Amino acid sequence: MDSKVLHKLSYGVYIVSSVNKERKPNGQIANTVFQITSNPATIAISINKSNLTHEFIKESGVFSVSILAKNADLSLIGRFGFKSGREIDKFEDIDYEIKGGVPVVKQSIAGYLIGKVKDSVDVGSHTLFIADVIDAEILSDAEVMTYAYYHEIKGGKSPKTAPTYIEEKENKNNLKKGEVKMKKYRCTVCGYIYDPEKGDSENDIEPGTAFEDLPDDWTCPICGVEKDQFEEVVDD
Repeated sequence: MDSKVLHKLSYGVYIVSSVNKERKPNGQIANTVFQITSNPATIAISINKSNLTHEFIKESGVFSVSILAKNADLSLIGRFGFKSGREIDKFEDIDYEIKGGVPVVKQSIAGYLIGKVKDSVDVGSHTLFIADVIDAEILSDAEVMTYAYYHEIKGGKSPKTAPTYIEEKENKNNLKKGEVKMKKYRCTVCGYIYDPEKGDSENDIEPGTAFEDLPDDWTCPICGVEKDQFEEVVDD
């Protein structure tokens, strides 16, 4: 089976958030958010059981879906997608407000939905939460981010806990005789690959800039770690 066919499925990019019994907020990046019915308005989300957000949704029975706009910073995605709420407060310094008892991220989003869980399905590593939409609002006319745009244009990666995660392998590039290829480097935390041929538009790094020539204060555009957390990508 060619599992890369699954990459042909279309998704959006969302921040799914909830609270625990003490009303502490937490959220995570999710792409598996989809509408099931229109009357009543019903949605479903798939959340990894090991994620803190899963624990919070189980406790509160309510969650929000903040719909990311196309121009959202990778750092925002990295904060909610590649860091654990057990280690940091993801909502610290984040612009958000409480809607329906759960946090809604206000920056870089096109709108939000609030879902009240009415059923759940155990699907192994994940739980499928089915919810009635109890509130929703469009906050801007910004174009929404698709998962394909996140991967192809933003250079984003999927965490291993994502339901759509597929292990990626570097393709060999055939070089012409005498041609020297600049080395790629992979972030050991989130998997982002710095490709010198593309540069890093998030940090105003021009294409053609070798990893060794990046500024000392350059950080991973997704998870924010420093250069010493990167390793050279070695072709098989």
